[in-house]
Parts: sequence; C-alpha cells; structure tokens
Amino acid sequence: MPRIVILATGGTIAGRWDPACHGVVPQLTPDDLIGLTPGLTDLATFETEQIANVDSSNMTPEVWVRLAQRIRIRLADPDVAAVVVTHGTDTLEETAYFLDLTTESPKPVVLVGAQRPPTLPDTDAPRNLTDAVRVALSPEAAGKGALVVMNGQINAARDVTKTSTTEREAFQSLEFGSLGVADLETVRFYRAPLRRRTLPLTVEKLGRVEIVLHYAGADGTLIDALLCCHPPVDGLVIAATGLGQVSTPMYEAIARARSRGIPVVISTRVYTGRVIPLYGSEGGVASLRSLGCVLADNLSPVKARVLLLVALQHTRDPLTLQQLFDW
Repeated sequence: MPRIVILATGGTIAGRWDPACHGVVPQLTPDDLIGLTPGLTDLATFETEQIANVDSSNMTPEVWVRLAQRIRIRLADPDVAAVVVTHGTDTLEETAYFLDLTTESPKPVVLVGAQRPPTLPDTDAPRNLTDAVRVALSPEAAGKGALVVMNGQINAARDVTKTSTTEREAFQSLEFGSLGVADLETVRFYRAPLRRRTLPLTVEKLGRVEIVLHYAGADGTLIDALLCCHPPVDGLVIAATGLGQVSTPMYEAIARARSRGIPVVISTRVYTGRVIPLYGSEGGVASLRSLGCVLADNLSPVKARVLLLVALQHTRDPLTLQQLFDW
C-alpha cells in the first residue's frame, strides 16, 4: 500500500470539547484522527508527526518553517507518496500558500481542516480527512503544488480563501474556481494552477512583515508607529482600497517607509481583481509605484505578506520583488 505522512498542527479538526475552557480546544493526535475515520487505513499506510497542536489563530512563521523542513525531508523518502497536513481553518490559506512557495518536490502536499470538530455528531472531519488522502493518492495531484481539500473540493493554495465562519463549504477560489472534486466515485481534476513559483528556504527564521489596512480617514499613523519599532519591520503590505488607492496622508507615510528602504507591497482589501496603476493622483497606484512600491497582482493582503516573507530571504530590490509578484 502507498505510504502517506500526516503532519498535524492542531485546529478544529483535532478539537475536543473541554468543559474547563467552555469550548473546543485542539487535543486529538493524528493517530486519534486516523482511528476516528472509518476506512482510512484501507487506502494507505500512515506515518504521523505532531508538528504543533494549536488553534490556527496561533499559527506562526516559525511553525511554517519547521513544517516546510519536515515536508522536504519526508518527501525525499522514495517510499513516501505524499504528505497530508491537518490544520485549523483560520489561517489554513496562509500556511498552504507558504508551503506552495517553499516545497520543491512534485509529490502532493494536501492541507485539510474541519469546520466542526470530530467529537460533534455533525462533524465534517472524517470526510475531509478521507478526501484529502484520496486526493494525495491521485496521480493527477502531482506537480500542482500545495492543495486545500475541504467539502469535496480541491483548491489551489494561491487562490483559496476562507469565506464563511461556520459553513462546511467555507473554502472557495473566488475568481477562478476549484481545481477539481473528490466526489463519491473518484478524484477528478479539471484545471491546473499556472501561476506558481518555488523559492527555497534559506533561513531558519523569517523576517517581520506587517499588514496595514486603508480605510476612510486612515492617515498613516500606524505606518509611522511601525517605523519606530525595535527591531524595525522588514516589510509592509498595504491593504488598500479599490485598485490599490490610499489617502494622501497614508501615501506620505508610505513614502517615509520607502525612504528608509523598507519594501512595501500594495494589495487591496477588495476580494477579487488585480492591483492596477489606473489613477495617477497622489495616493494612486501610479504614484505608489513611482516610490518603488511593489504591486501584489491579485494576491490578498495575507497572501502578499506570505510571498514577501519568503521573497525577502533572497532580495529587497523592488524590481526583482515585482518580478516575483508578477509570476
């Protein structure tokens, strides 16, 4: 039988009601999850590792690096067919994109979570975990980067986002749709992700990149505060409005950040669409680009932060960074 490695990080899929906390907390091990999923051991043999056991609101870049290193080592084993990562849903899309950027092996890496914990009667954990393993075993999954499998849908890490706090069908690729399905009969892919790039990890610790939201009345105070931090931030992502516009005061604060050589990426708080230099007034994307800001294409602010964190291992040059974001 094929061998699958399950790397567990916690989340609702590992959750159990804890009366002392009056809520669900991640307590189950990956071996517990296998035991709670009927028929799973008929599909493959499993090896398991507990990388972390946290609510994914507590996921950190330090855990990402550790996870990526373990994936690299495990996929180098010729007897390992794929890796499945169990994860909380809050930051699952960020971890997925980080692994998509940093995993060089063509073997499948599939991330899976649950909206309802395994100890509840209406849990979606067993089905999601079974579907994740089925996708990981599919020959068509190879070479498609990190995949997110939830509710029978297969989504690319770059595209997927969480769209509901509670519904099972929470993960969607809003602009371009899912890659395929894991239905009652089979696993089937209908498209492949084309905009993929891998950037190998070269450091043990990533830098510090913060996201600043633009809104009506935003004046750049938060940017100036971040410029005073010790140690200083290594990069900024601006969740701008519309096509990437900010107010004049925020533009001036961004200019101060750029004068210190801090890379600044312009994303948008709008859910779909690209950042485009249409408007030339101060605070428009054209003026921001003239400062040396990098445009995030259609990456969300959180995905833009992930790419900037990885890219800063290799370069701080705005032109080179722009090439990475354009890919």
